[in-house]
Amino acid sequence: MGKVHRVIEDQGQLIARNSGDFDRREIEAAITYMADEDNGIGFLGWCQAALPHRRLPNGKGWQIENGSTTLIVEPGMRRGPAGEPEPFGVPYGARARLILIYLQSEAIRTKSREIELGRSLRAWMGRLGIPWGGESIASVRDQAERISRCRLTFQVTKGRTTGLMNQNIVDTALFLDNPVDGQGSLFLNTATLSESFFAQLQKHPVPLEEAAIRGLSNNSMGLDVYAWLAYRLHCLAGPTPVPWRALMAQFGGGFVAMNHFRAKFLENLALALAVYPDARVEANGANPLILHPSCAPVDKRYVGR
Repeated sequence: MGKVHRVIEDQGQLIARNSGDFDRREIEAAITYMADEDNGIGFLGWCQAALPHRRLPNGKGWQIENGSTTLIVEPGMRRGPAGEPEPFGVPYGARARLILIYLQSEAIRTKSREIELGRSLRAWMGRLGIPWGGESIASVRDQAERISRCRLTFQVTKGRTTGLMNQNIVDTALFLDNPVDGQGSLFLNTATLSESFFAQLQKHPVPLEEAAIRGLSNNSMGLDVYAWLAYRLHCLAGPTPVPWRALMAQFGGGFVAMNHFRAKFLENLALALAVYPDARVEANGANPLILHPSCAPVDKRYVGR
C-alpha cells in the first residue's frame, strides 16, 4: 500500500486532502479507487503501445517505438461530403483508450470476436462515472468510428532483418445513422474484432481493475502508465531499471524536451500508483526509473469468477 493510501485509511479523506503532501488529482484518484466496491475487471492486450493524447490532423499518422518494435497507426478513410474519400483521423485521448479496454474486455469475457456496443457500452461508461449525453456521447461516437477505421503496422527489426505485420482492430462494423439522442454523427452499434487482433489479445490478456480505470478515466497518459505497470511488474524477476530515454520513446510522443516529458510522466505515474497500491516503483529525479516485482492488480485466480 502506498503512502497516500495509508494516509487516507489511517487519517481520513479530509486530512489527506488538506495535508499538502500530495497532488489533488493523486488524492482523488486514490479515493475513487478505494471507495469502489464493485470489484469489476477489465482487460487490455495492447499494453506496450499508446495512441496520441491529443487530436492530430485527420490525414496524419502516429508512430511510437518500444525497443526494436515500431507501431504506426494510420487514419482510416471514409466517404466525404463531395463523394470523394477523405481521412477520418487516428483515435486519440482517454475515450479511445476506454473504448479499446471495453472491446477487449468483452472479447475476453465472451470468448468471441463479435462485440455488442449500444446499451452495454453505455452501462459500462456509466459505471466509470461518464455521463451519456451531449459532448460525452459525441466523443465516444467519434473515437469508436476512428478505432473501427484505423490501420496498425507493427515493424520489428532484429539485426539486418525487418518484419512487418499489418492489421486492423475491427474487421466489420455496423453503424446507426440516426442515434436516439438526436446527434448527427454515426454510432458504432456492433463490431467484429479482426482475427489477428483477437488472437494476440487471447495470448497475453492483462486484467485491469475497473476501479482503477474509473479513477483514471479522464487521463489518457495515466491510463497508459497504469496498463504498462500492470503488464510489466508481475513478470519481473528482480529490480529493473528503465532509462528515461526508453520511457520517452514509448510514452513521450508529442514531447520535444526531456525535462517537460519527465515532469508530465512523473505526474501521471503518481496517479497510476494511486490506483495500483501494490505497485513498487522508485522514481528519483533524472535517474532511471526502478521497477520492482509486484503483485498484479488483479489475481488471475479470480478472473472470470
